[in-house]
Formats: sequence, C-alpha cells, structure tokens
Amino acid sequence: MELYRIKGGKRLFGTYKLSGAKNAVLPILAATLLSGAESRIVNCPDLSDTEAMFRLLRQTGCSVRREGEAAVVNSNILRSSELSASLMNSMRSSVFLLGPLLARCGQVTLSDPGGCNIGVRPIDFHLNALKQMGAEIVKKESALVCRAQKLRGADLRLPFPSVGATENLLMAAVFAEGETRIRNAAREPEIVDLQNFLKTCGAEIRGAGSGEILVRGTETPLQDAEYSVMPDRIEGGTILLAAAAAGGDVLIENAVPGHLMSLLSLLERSGCEIQRESGSVRLKAAERLRAAGYVETRPYPGFPTDLQSPFLTVMSLADGQTEIRETIFENRFKAAEQLKRMGARIEIKGQRASVTGVEKLSGARVRAQDLRGGAALVLAGLAAEGETIVENICHIDRGYDKFEVALSHLGAEIERMKE
Repeated sequence: MELYRIKGGKRLFGTYKLSGAKNAVLPILAATLLSGAESRIVNCPDLSDTEAMFRLLRQTGCSVRREGEAAVVNSNILRSSELSASLMNSMRSSVFLLGPLLARCGQVTLSDPGGCNIGVRPIDFHLNALKQMGAEIVKKESALVCRAQKLRGADLRLPFPSVGATENLLMAAVFAEGETRIRNAAREPEIVDLQNFLKTCGAEIRGAGSGEILVRGTETPLQDAEYSVMPDRIEGGTILLAAAAAGGDVLIENAVPGHLMSLLSLLERSGCEIQRESGSVRLKAAERLRAAGYVETRPYPGFPTDLQSPFLTVMSLADGQTEIRETIFENRFKAAEQLKRMGARIEIKGQRASVTGVEKLSGARVRAQDLRGGAALVLAGLAAEGETIVENICHIDRGYDKFEVALSHLGAEIERMKE
C-alpha cells in the first residue's frame, strides 16, 4: 500500500500549470470509438483512470499508445463490444463506452460501472433515453445487453442535468437517424470539450454548454483528428484551496478563470485575494480565513461537488461557522470523520455539514476513501501542525497527476512512500 507522509506548516508559493481535465479526457477517449480512424488526444493526463480507459479501449480492439503528453487511439478495427466486469468495476467512467459502442457496433454488453463509493449513481437516465432512441435493453444475470441495429433521433428530456447521461447520449446520437435533441442537458465545460472534439472529427452538434443540445446524425464516417483537452478546473480549484488552507501565494497557469467562478467568489468571501487574468488565476491567502456561511453544491455553473470535500478542509480552518449542503451525491462527506481525527469540528446531519472553524489542525494518520475526499485529507495535512500520514492514496491517483510532485514544487513537504 502506498501512502503520503506530509510535514505540515509549509506555506505554498510559486506557479503551477494545470494538466488536461480528467472529466473531459475520459469521455473524449470513449468518443474515439466513433471515428473508426486515428485520433491524437493532446494534453492527456497521466492518471490511473486514463490507464483504465486505455485498457477498456484495447479490449474492444483499438490500438492505444502514449506519445509524451498525448494519447494516440486507432479505432479502425473493433473486435468486441463486450466490456469485462473487472475493467468496468474499476472506473465509473467506463459507462461512457455505452453510447459510442452502441452507435458503432449495434450491441454492447456491460456490467454496472464502478468508481468512488460516494452514493447511488444509477445509469437509468442513460438507459431510458437510449430506449427512446430505439435501443432494446435486456438484463442477463449480472450484465446488461443493449441492442440497436440503428438508433433513431429523438426529443429527449433528462429528469436531472446529469453530466454522464448528457455526454453518453450526445455520442450515441452522432450516427442516429435524424436529429436528436437533449433537453435539460448538463452545462459543464467538459461537455463543450466533448462537442468540440467530435466536431473536429466531422460530427454535427451544437448547443453544448447550454440546457439544450442538438445532434444531427450522419452516415458519413468521421475523420482523423488531433485535439487538445481543456485544462482541469477541479485540479486548479484543489491547488487554490491548498494555498488557502496552508497559506501562501500561488499562480495557476493554463487556467480558464470563468470555469472557476463559483469557487473564486467563495474564496474572496473568505478573505483571499484573487487576481484573474486571461489564462491564469492567482491566489494570495488570507492570514486567517473567514467562514463562507452557507454553501451548496449545484450543477455547473454552481459550486462543483468535486470541490466540496477540499472546501470542507478549508472551512475547518476558517473563523466562524459554515454550513455546506451536498445536493448531488448522498455519500460525499466521508472525509469529515477523518478530518475530525485531526481536530476539525464538523457535524454531519444527512446532506448537510456544519463546520465550526478551528485555529489549527493536528497531524494524524488518516485514510482516503474516495478521490476528492483523499485530496481533502492531503490539504489538511499541508495545513496541520506535525506529521500527517494519508493512506490508500490509490484513490487520489485516479484524478491527480503526481499530486505530491505538484505540491512539492510549490514548497510543500510531502513524499510518496510504501507501507
């Protein structure tokens, strides 16, 4: 088992360049299945989740290779549309293969996708909409078999603006007969990135980033493409929150300030100084943070659920009381019990966390239980007095490219170790 050993109390200073976005690159990699050609995906982060997606693509018959910061996928020949349960269970984003494989092959066999245990995340929205497009879905033991000789365009309305369902349906509709309209679509920037990649390949899509997306199906094969993935706004937010927790002055480059507006406004409310430029954001930490008051997670452009756990750490050190309401996932306060071992004062009632800030946290041995909760514990270790050990960092590796290296470059004293 690998772990992080952190000596806290080091303020963070310097410049950090953001990697490609995990939440954008995974659906884009899945979308390469539609092209039947070679796609070069630039700014592809080196994460355990991207490696898992590579294994899934290879299982279908694609060739995948790394060329520095790029991933090259050739989907000319597919030999299988059956996805193994072991690979699917390793990553929630494996569900992104459903739409493109169904569109390309007419049949997919899959099991329930895995990933972090942060709540019930059924794929009913995906399946019900695909049925409206003409798909037949049959349950066979522990697997689902989805068939559609030819998907049909449809007028779809999602019950909730689900990012995964929006992206899956967008991909499924590329080769559907006629037009597909997705109403109440999620508006996240990563969906815009997926649209832009597919348009580079020749697909006809418009509306991503709004509540309604229109896809005009095509019978023309897609073409080779080279595409650079957007910067990771969640990684950027985590680095800014690390500086707010530990103190210091940090500039993040390759950033889109507009993608971080909800977080930046909260950090300013808490006393941090924020400077926004084209392509960068700079944070100067407050000497003592102020409590943010009431905060709730919302679909974009609201405050992202993926930053809720790291923000919980920061508010644990703020002067006053903060109430955080989680509206997306019902099991996303797992980090709270671990933070309490470090001296945080947090009370969880259902989907709400009441946080009373303390002047300092104390180092302790804690355990990551999910990706963003693991990042929250690292941030707590950076700010705490003494030494913190964070176990089970395999979760953190799913979404942060060499997290310890990035933080060390900013002055943190953190090292990866084997138990």
